[in-house]
Amino acid sequence: MSVWQLVAVGLVMLLGLLGVLVPGAPGQAIVWAAVLWWALTDVTPVAWGVLMGATALLLLSQALKPLLPRRPRETGAPRKTLMLGGTGAIVGFFVLPVVGGVVGYVGAVYGAERLRLGSRGAGWTSVRSVMRATGYSVLVELYACLLVAGAWLGAVIWG
Repeated sequence: MSVWQLVAVGLVMLLGLLGVLVPGAPGQAIVWAAVLWWALTDVTPVAWGVLMGATALLLLSQALKPLLPRRPRETGAPRKTLMLGGTGAIVGFFVLPVVGGVVGYVGAVYGAERLRLGSRGAGWTSVRSVMRATGYSVLVELYACLLVAGAWLGAVIWG
């Protein structure tokens, strides 16, 4: 697979990660399609292993999704705060591998809410509200996609 194709797969995967944060966008499907595209082009056992693992992980994430709360209107936080949280999770995942996703999400939501509301206590109260209403659902979906993206990136670099 050429470098340009790998860059294109990476950009599609990034589009899917951002799609997880937009209600109604098929972010997980886009991430899976990018891995499928890569596996069909780069026919190696590693590529097929990543595809099988991605399929299993994303199906598990879809199975868990109905069990988690998702009521974005009840948070009181603007959509911009939720988008900043998701962006913080993506950046945090790659800066501090694996655990950085949660740290980035919570940290970005807290920072945005602290600036919006003006006090530390109000910021933490808003973070708790966001996590109860949407945070867990978004984090599970985003984390599954981030793990798939990380596995793909690891396979490309070291595979």
